[in-house]
Amino acid sequence: FGSSLSQCGGISLIPSPAPFDHNMLQGLFGGACTVDINLDAEATRKTIQMGRDQMGEKSYIYTDGEDVAGSAIVSIRPGKKLDHQGIKVELIGQVENVTDRVEKYDFFTISKDLEPPGPLLESKQFKWKFGSVDKSCETYAGINCRVRFFVRLTVVRNYASNVVKELDFVVQNLGIPPELNNPIKMEVGIEDCLHIEFEYNQSKYHLKDVVVGKVYFLLVRIRIKHMELDIIRREITGQGQSQVTENETLTKFEIMDGIPVKTESIPVRLYLSGFDCGPTYNNVQNKLSVKYFLNLVLVDEEDRRYFKQQEIFLWRKKIG
Repeated sequence: FGSSLSQCGGISLIPSPAPFDHNMLQGLFGGACTVDINLDAEATRKTIQMGRDQMGEKSYIYTDGEDVAGSAIVSIRPGKKLDHQGIKVELIGQVENVTDRVEKYDFFTISKDLEPPGPLLESKQFKWKFGSVDKSCETYAGINCRVRFFVRLTVVRNYASNVVKELDFVVQNLGIPPELNNPIKMEVGIEDCLHIEFEYNQSKYHLKDVVVGKVYFLLVRIRIKHMELDIIRREITGQGQSQVTENETLTKFEIMDGIPVKTESIPVRLYLSGFDCGPTYNNVQNKLSVKYFLNLVLVDEEDRRYFKQQEIFLWRKKIG
């Protein structure tokens, strides 16, 4: 999928007693070749758009244990020669702090040498393959943290910066259906003012599931004007004193408009497929946890808010 080209190059310099002009040297190195890298994916492989808003480039989806293969191309321009110290391709899994791009942690790196050091006189294509790659955690794009999987092509050079081209892909893994999936039942209230019961049909949901439940009003002495059910994603990054927690409301779903009466029962039906939910993640590489909550909110006529959160567990039933 449309990957831009990176420039690199090199020429043989005739020795001269004059000192090197590094600006001129950098300019000369810039025009000898271009590099590109691609994934060899079958036509049936699913794709997804990258980024938090899923508005980025489309990328192929891989799962744990699958091979990742492709090609790398170094194109030499006519009349040019590339002197290099080796060409390699790497497969990398990385946790990145979004607010501080310098703070990156590579939790695995697999490397393959494509070409030993020496001159390259003509364009060359290299095939590469990483077999049965362990990809136990998923791609994630959050507020403060993201988990990336990508292939990196590097042309190592002596007299200038290495030429690097990266190509991202997405990792998704099927979850294990829960053996036990107990319903959620809770009572909440304010003494002598409000007493409600709410129940949800289960506590674990797949990403295309439906939350079904009921809210019972046992005592109502507060003039409630509406009630809503929110889905909240809680992202926890770092550890100890450096730990950061971010809460993000994915949706606010109104389930009642008007004043309830005692003994009234309000049905709840919320389809998860319409929202940007992902699986629950627990302590990914000791860097990241992601949890999801159902937040029942009641608002009275003076705009005071009463709420109760309940954690739910989300898992992936289908790739894509």
